[in-house]
Amino acid sequence: MEQDMQQILFTQDQVAARVQELAAQITRDYAGKTPLVVGVLRGSFIFMADLVRHLDLPLTLDFMAASSYGAGTTSSGLVNIRLDLHDDIAGRDVLLVEDILDTGNTLSKLVAELKGRHPASLKLCVLLDKPERRTRPLEADYVGFTIPDAFVVGCGLDYDQKYRQLPYIGVLKPSVYE
Repeated sequence: MEQDMQQILFTQDQVAARVQELAAQITRDYAGKTPLVVGVLRGSFIFMADLVRHLDLPLTLDFMAASSYGAGTTSSGLVNIRLDLHDDIAGRDVLLVEDILDTGNTLSKLVAELKGRHPASLKLCVLLDKPERRTRPLEADYVGFTIPDAFVVGCGLDYDQKYRQLPYIGVLKPSVYE
């Protein structure tokens, strides 16, 4: 699979170190609280698992599934919530965890949906931020890495359901998806 990469942006060690740094910051920020950590499936599951293992505080977990990509490399702009939370979040401190903040379409819809449920607080944590492609005014509270406008895979990010298991973040060669 490494032969499909144009370049490796962040090695496994770099990703692990940054996840630990984010977890330390989140642990400080949520001291004395019991946050509900919500992962956006499918992409966030590896990042979220790594992150919560390093959080030194009580927490609960839940998941949502939303998509605007399908099998392509660009967002369709239409966001579908395919799996919703199991519990009421009113009055809870919610940390929404996602693999990448790209155009902002999916996360803007999820953030608006969750804010409408009246949490005590709502913060956004992303492994990758790609601000060049932003079409919605949305910023994450916690960012692993800011990346250029390239199609990336690994650490949960995929192309057509492939490459999620890679332990690093790589730029996929255009010949793979063109």
